[in-house]
Amino acid sequence: MSDAPDPAEPREHLSDRPGSPIRVVVAKPGLDGHDRGAKVVARALRDAGMEVVYTGLHQTPEQIVEAAIQEDADAVGLSVLSGAHMTLFAKVVDLLKQRDASDIVVFGGGIIPDDDLPELKRMGVATVFTPGATTTEIVDWVRANVDPNR
Repeated sequence: MSDAPDPAEPREHLSDRPGSPIRVVVAKPGLDGHDRGAKVVARALRDAGMEVVYTGLHQTPEQIVEAAIQEDADAVGLSVLSGAHMTLFAKVVDLLKQRDASDIVVFGGGIIPDDDLPELKRMGVATVFTPGATTTEIVDWVRANVDPNR
């Protein structure tokens, strides 16, 4: 018998409140051409009952923020493997603030050095999932930290 939680068991999460499901924009900013991880995360979130918009490769921060606002997203998940995470994550967070949309939760994933994590958090990135994070961890974190009724 597995110790894993039964997916049929109800769990208390922000997403269990009445109203719309959590809406997440998953994006690949910059010139990074590797999107398998972003697609896996997008599918896991969708399979968990969230509404997911995947923007595709090579998105500018401006395009990502515009998509998040147009889609009335509750969160933006950014995937960066190129090493440009400090610049790209900061730009998305800043643009959301400029558009009065800082209530949209920004989280990230990818090849991010541990030394950069405190600075990303300081600039407004809620959390970062590094290699080895499971889709279950990501789904559970989104459910616990993103309010669809913001």
